[in-house]
Amino acid sequence: MPELGPQDHIVLGLVARHGPLTPYDLKARVEESVDYFWPVPHAQLYRIPVRLAEQGLLREEAEETGRRRRVFHLTDAGREELERWLSEPKCPPAETRDPAQLKLFFADLGAPDDVITLANDQAAQHLHWLDQYRTLQAEIDPNDSVRAESRSRILELGIMHEQAYVDFWKALARNPTRSPSTGR
Repeated sequence: MPELGPQDHIVLGLVARHGPLTPYDLKARVEESVDYFWPVPHAQLYRIPVRLAEQGLLREEAEETGRRRRVFHLTDAGREELERWLSEPKCPPAETRDPAQLKLFFADLGAPDDVITLANDQAAQHLHWLDQYRTLQAEIDPNDSVRAESRSRILELGIMHEQAYVDFWKALARNPTRSPSTGR
């Protein structure tokens, strides 16, 4: 079986958590959950389940009448793969493809005020995400113990991550000629 990637595990995990899903249902579930930190192009959410079904990790059930939707169910092999993946503590290095970091790297080639403008814009964007994560955390249903704990953990990480970005960009906007961490 070919090596599965993060998006494959997202699909397996969402079907395991929510039960049988159509690709359209997957799209909605991605948008309300992992899309905040791991976006998956919608077109892939129509291709991935078919490929996972071909590998025996999902089972496809096509409606005979009506809209003839394709519904995907987790198989025993799919559950075993998901459990194997979750039990493996090692992860590949995180990928950071942040356009603002790229601009910051080359900032010395631009106008001096470009750093301040970039920093103010980034502080505002990350403040927006910080507020959004705090709102999502406040909306967690404490009666849904399994999902509440899982959602709370990921939102706590997101809040801390965004707070660090806000702090960095605000400090840089205040004094763009020094390093915010060293003060020089």
